[in-house]
Amino acid sequence: MNTNMTLNIMDAILMDGYRIALTFDDGKQQTVDFKPFLVSSHHPEVRAFLDPDRFAQFELRHGELVWGDYDLCFPIMDLYNNTFLHHGVHLAAA
Repeated sequence: MNTNMTLNIMDAILMDGYRIALTFDDGKQQTVDFKPFLVSSHHPEVRAFLDPDRFAQFELRHGELVWGDYDLCFPIMDLYNNTFLHHGVHLAAA
C-alpha cells in the first residue's frame, strides 16, 4: 500500500456476531471481529456495544466506520491491518 494515499472504507457488511467485512478503496478486504475489544473493555459506554442491536447500527461516514456521533470509531489503519486490539492501551481508552 502506498503510505502517501488517503485510505477510505467503501463498504461495510455485518457478518455473524460482531464481525464486519470491510472493503477499502484500494481493493483490500478485511473481516474484523470486534468482540474481543468490546468484551475486554472496562468502559461501560464501550461495553454497551455488546448489545447486538446497538452494534449493528454502524455506518460509513466520510470513508470511516462509526457508530452514533463517533461514540465508537477506530483508526482506519488499525482496521485495514486488523490490529486495533492493542494490549493494555484499549483498557484506558473511552
